[in-house]
Amino acid sequence: MSKQTFIDIYQKNIKREGSKEFLDYLCSSKSDFFIAPASTRFHGNYEGGLVDHSIHVFECLKDYCSRNRVKERYGMDFSDESIAIVSLLHDVCKINVYKKSVRNKKVNGKWIEVPFYEYEDEMPYGHGEKSVYMITPFMKLTRQEAFAIRYHMGFSNEDPKQNVGYTFEHFPLAFALSTADMEATYFCDEMK
Repeated sequence: MSKQTFIDIYQKNIKREGSKEFLDYLCSSKSDFFIAPASTRFHGNYEGGLVDHSIHVFECLKDYCSRNRVKERYGMDFSDESIAIVSLLHDVCKINVYKKSVRNKKVNGKWIEVPFYEYEDEMPYGHGEKSVYMITPFMKLTRQEAFAIRYHMGFSNEDPKQNVGYTFEHFPLAFALSTADMEATYFCDEMK
């Protein structure tokens, strides 16, 4: 169900040149996007958690950007296409990096094997920048979209040059996406 919901949102909103090819990649055997977790231990730490998280971020960002205060006072008026691109694709860097494994856990005094995910990134290019890197061979991003995806982790991401505040001030879609990502992570996504 989540896969079809994602595809429906994507196809309704994203019409940019190369978008069909990127969706084809996401749906191909080269990508585990629709079955990957969103994390190893935290939000969306289950099969399909990544697509669920992406949909939640879309819903949160769409809601945030529809508020009168955001549009009128903050001057944030983004196209449905930009909202869909940055929210649905901000975490594509997590494709093919989670591997199923088992570990021992003590339950009621007995050790049992329980499933969990290990993180193994063969292309450690950074978080947001890796997502931008993966998208741009397929479709061109606006500067606002690229910065939003790159800085969607906000102040929780390690940034030695302190560029987050500057980015939020100059590229407000980055602030909006970061806000939506945190809302989805802490209030919408499940943890198993």
